[in-house]
Amino acid sequence: MTMQAHETRPRNEAPVRVVGAARFRVATERGAGTVPLFTGGASDGAKVERVVIMLHGRLRDADAYLRTAEHALAASSIDPRGTLLVVPQFVATADVEHHALEDDLLHWEWTAWMGGLDARGPCALSSFDVLDALVAAYARDRARLPMLREIVIAGHSGGAQVAHRYAIAGKAASADNVKLRYVIANPSSYVYFDASRPGAPCDEANDWKYGLDRLPRYACGRSASVMESRYVQSEVIYLLGELDCDPAHPALDRSCAANAQGPHRLARGRAYYAYLLARHPRLRHRLDEVPGAGHSGEAMFVSEQGVRALFGDGTRLVRSAAIDAGGASE
Repeated sequence: MTMQAHETRPRNEAPVRVVGAARFRVATERGAGTVPLFTGGASDGAKVERVVIMLHGRLRDADAYLRTAEHALAASSIDPRGTLLVVPQFVATADVEHHALEDDLLHWEWTAWMGGLDARGPCALSSFDVLDALVAAYARDRARLPMLREIVIAGHSGGAQVAHRYAIAGKAASADNVKLRYVIANPSSYVYFDASRPGAPCDEANDWKYGLDRLPRYACGRSASVMESRYVQSEVIYLLGELDCDPAHPALDRSCAANAQGPHRLARGRAYYAYLLARHPRLRHRLDEVPGAGHSGEAMFVSEQGVRALFGDGTRLVRSAAIDAGGASE
């Protein structure tokens, strides 16, 4: 491959620089595998009241997303000893080959995990299977986490697409007095429950991951009405950057199906929230816009709106924090 050809490839189509050292094992009737894991925040499980599962974006830079989550926690008004931060890493096949990783590590096509599709190997498990296992592992571990009361599944950009779609199609549910909350920040697209779109429709607009046609293996057989009902009854917070309005952003999904949802992320998020309100006037979801924030996970989560979404409505941003240019972005 020539240097010019390499430079024209999307930023996410290169081996990730850092792979998490810890491993989390996922096992279902379809097989078993592991995923790398980054953790931070609380070190004493007996004091943990909240687990934040932060989902990285298309660059698979889970280390950067852990730093951003740590920055948000440090800048907030809550006691950091009560929050455990967890960032699973959905590696690509190229990452396994480049870093000579172990054979049992689950690995996906570059962005297939963003839609809940199955891994290429070592067995066909979905990124949603991974989230099912993570939620179950923390919610049921009352011996290690006796004070746990909530699990937050959050993401920015590509990670927000995972959080949003998992909130619709996922099988995890609140259990043992542990609540679930979803924080969806600046995704490129959303799942619509019918053919309505703010822009010009196209043949692919209703296909998954933009609609409920041609569902992935994980969600096959699920009722559309049940998934919609589950979603609107869930606790969901949308975060939109007021400056994330570039229709030519290099990481923006500009497919026909995505463009039917609006010209850029800010417009798409506003339109989707209005769409849900029209279908469900008593919607429990909330939309917060972050002033001065563009397409930056760091700017979104290390903000007044971000810390409140991640750590609870009583949380405030009490420490001014310089935005880390190396933090979460795409």
